[in-house]
Amino acid sequence: MVIFPNAKINIGLNIIGKRSNGFHDLETIFYPVAVKDVLEIISSKSEADQDIIFTSSGNEINVTDKDNLCVKAFHLIKNDFPQLPAVKMHLHKHIPIGAGMGGGSADASSVLLLLDKQFNLNISENKLQEYALKLGSDCPFFIYNKPSFAAGRGEKLATLNIDLSGCKILIIHPGIHVNTGEAFKELNYNNFSAPGELQQYIQTDIYNWKTCIKNDFEISVFKKYPEIAAIKSKLYEAGAIYSSMSGSGSAVFGIFSKDSTAENIKFPPHYFCQLV
Repeated sequence: MVIFPNAKINIGLNIIGKRSNGFHDLETIFYPVAVKDVLEIISSKSEADQDIIFTSSGNEINVTDKDNLCVKAFHLIKNDFPQLPAVKMHLHKHIPIGAGMGGGSADASSVLLLLDKQFNLNISENKLQEYALKLGSDCPFFIYNKPSFAAGRGEKLATLNIDLSGCKILIIHPGIHVNTGEAFKELNYNNFSAPGELQQYIQTDIYNWKTCIKNDFEISVFKKYPEIAAIKSKLYEAGAIYSSMSGSGSAVFGIFSKDSTAENIKFPPHYFCQLV
């Protein structure tokens, strides 16, 4: 059985505070986009001495199988459903890695969804979200996979009435890997955003977003990687209604009107560029 995990972009990302345990409270908008990986899982009866055989293609995944979120997701389900047969799992990576687009989280959550469906486990959506949260803070979003306001560490989700289907979204990834942990360390802790700002601003006209919706990671990331900042500037120069870095980077997206010619904007050939 095959499933197509999709990426997300963050429309706004406000750091609200830092907890005593080192985690940060944030507010953001998760918006699903049609940039997709391919995940296939099949039973592996002939090689039942191994619970899972994992292979991948496409973008290189620089973690061991033991640390791979897809493999962890399988074992999480296997622990509660020991009747789950041995499987072969293949992941084709198209979503850029280390881009702030949630590709790894989307893949892991899709493993949960696919195992549940393929082997008739009848796991409730709430339970699937519980499993997902054990894998990562933004994994529960991909179980729900609809525009959402996210708070806490990104796991507290609320439905959001926002529809960008009437726009073009151009996503650019320059191939720079931004380390999320380092990005958090570089935050300006004297300039946290006020709770509730993003919920208020997202309801305004999209043409106002440029002046009021921000990503708190941009200041430090743009300082360290001017190339990423230049992408945002170029998208605005080309007529973007709103542009932002997604998550902690390094992908940058621009939202354009439907009649724009965003697809004609030129970037270096080694950049990942996709219009959705």
